[in-house]
Amino acid sequence: MKTFKKINILFAVLFGACSFSSCDYLDKEPDTELNMDMVYSNKTYVEDALAYVYSGLPNPSEGWMNEIGWEIFGDDLTPSKRWQQWDWPNITKVFGSWTPNTGWSGDFWAGYPRKIRESYLFRKNAKALPSEDLPQSEIDNMKNECRFLGAYYWWNLAKTYGPIPFKPDYIAPSNFNLAELQIGRVPFDSIVDYCDREMLSTSKMLPATYTAPEKYGRVTSIMCLAERARMLLFAASPLCNGNEWYKNYVNKDGTHLFSTAYDQNKWVKAADACKLLIDQAEAAGYKLFVEYNNDGTVDAFKSCEDMFFTKWTAGNKEILFPYTSTNSAYNNYQFYTNKAVTLEFGGGGGLGVYQGLVDAFFTKNGLPISDTNSGYVEDGFSTAVESRTTKWNEGTGTLGEITAKGTYNMYCNREPRFYTTVSYNGSWYALAQRPYDFFKNHKDNGYTHDAPQNGYLVRKKVYPYDNPKTGSWLSNRPLWLYRLGGAYLDYAEAENEAYDNTAARQETLKFVNKIRVRAGVRQYTTDVVDANDANYIHVDDSQEAIRKIVRMERRVELCCEGLRWDDIRRWKDAENLPEVTGDDYGMNFSGTNSAEFYVRTAYQTRVWKRAYYWFPIYIDEMEKNPNLVQSPYWN
Repeated sequence: MKTFKKINILFAVLFGACSFSSCDYLDKEPDTELNMDMVYSNKTYVEDALAYVYSGLPNPSEGWMNEIGWEIFGDDLTPSKRWQQWDWPNITKVFGSWTPNTGWSGDFWAGYPRKIRESYLFRKNAKALPSEDLPQSEIDNMKNECRFLGAYYWWNLAKTYGPIPFKPDYIAPSNFNLAELQIGRVPFDSIVDYCDREMLSTSKMLPATYTAPEKYGRVTSIMCLAERARMLLFAASPLCNGNEWYKNYVNKDGTHLFSTAYDQNKWVKAADACKLLIDQAEAAGYKLFVEYNNDGTVDAFKSCEDMFFTKWTAGNKEILFPYTSTNSAYNNYQFYTNKAVTLEFGGGGGLGVYQGLVDAFFTKNGLPISDTNSGYVEDGFSTAVESRTTKWNEGTGTLGEITAKGTYNMYCNREPRFYTTVSYNGSWYALAQRPYDFFKNHKDNGYTHDAPQNGYLVRKKVYPYDNPKTGSWLSNRPLWLYRLGGAYLDYAEAENEAYDNTAARQETLKFVNKIRVRAGVRQYTTDVVDANDANYIHVDDSQEAIRKIVRMERRVELCCEGLRWDDIRRWKDAENLPEVTGDDYGMNFSGTNSAEFYVRTAYQTRVWKRAYYWFPIYIDEMEKNPNLVQSPYWN
């Protein structure tokens, strides 16, 4: 933003001496320079200043890309390994070539301190401008928005790097003493405690929704409570709660940066925060997005797909934390889930899903494929069309048909979320009005870097009629950082961990089942039921059994939404997952016929190191600040 180049502001250098850049932004521009009074005496500049603070919100449509990369660090989305030739560094990272010298254009370390400092300056200097239709009530609201955003950025830094240099509510003067800014890391829990207080306090001063359409996307009380709940869930989880890995991880002055004493109350706080969010959201009119069949039953296929294409104003009240900046990055998402550039509709069709995610989806009776009662069959081909009650027509192109005759059995009789998430060989390609053909050198596999490397492409969030060749994209699609379905599963997990008793497990199942009803699969119960009961599945009344089903549900409900990376980190589970630590499987990319293609085949091998749970501090920043210690296990 040009305006900000002219503002005589020294952005924070909390993490090192002129950290993060060459400090060109400190250069003055005589004669054209704006001073603080000028900025906050003009409504346009005030709004620009607020927009700058907001600009740090991460674009959820870029989560899979090299710029941020949360998705490909997990085991949901798998990009073509051969895209490395265009210097996509996060693809390189997952194959083990990650050091403190490796760049990351997510730019949190460099960018967030500037946003945080500007949020403080705004709160200190913004004032009512009645003559420009900027009343005190609006200024107060803006300041509260900045207060939340400052805490949000602090938390995102801590979630990425662990303990960080942390000096809240501090504005460095223009004649700063460099030594005051060269501080070491601060214990993780103290950062969480600060952000917790800020987010909760701010939630009490902001509305739950806005009636003015132009304010959609501005911070609400629900957004504050949503991020607070997710933060406390992360902080209560095994990575940060009593983790013996970090017992010797200390500052240079000997300060311990992670508490290695397990604290059960962290789970209680997380459960309370999640429930507070849900209660206040539902009271304000937020609800799960559900579409119905003509007979009044839930249409799980339409519900799970259309949620990602239906705006708030069109009835999608599931969105708790909207993102309203540019949608242009979604065009890239669509582009890379489409077919090879030399083929029918253009695009670079190398963004797929792991075989592990394919296997994670339940069968249509709600059981995992490993359950002997699931009815799952892997090999062979179906002998008839399978139909269900739905208005969805993207199974075979015919209304209500889910799979065609001759479909590989692995993909038959699966739950609705599977079909709205995964494009497999023989699934319907709506834009082309034909089935996908992923055999080698066939229509949708040019056997290049721009082709489904393991026989799958991602379908979730892909609008079926977007056309890369003509540049025709769904406009104004909704984007978000948090939705109510995620809040239900956050609460379910926290409640089960907070209280090891039957009442808590019943509460957990209540919210897991809300998700399963929308997804069109049977609900769980601890009651004894027949294995063929049409409505319920028995689960043991134990904390471990409930933990397992909560994690399975998160795996499929929230996949490809940028959350899996955080989940496998906070559970300390990444190093136990085969597709994160070793061979990755799919169908045979080189297969030219059914016998060759439908074989579980390792298409790449990933590398995992314990250091990867936290990002490293870039080596240049370490050299600028003598008080910094590197992230755990990176030395």
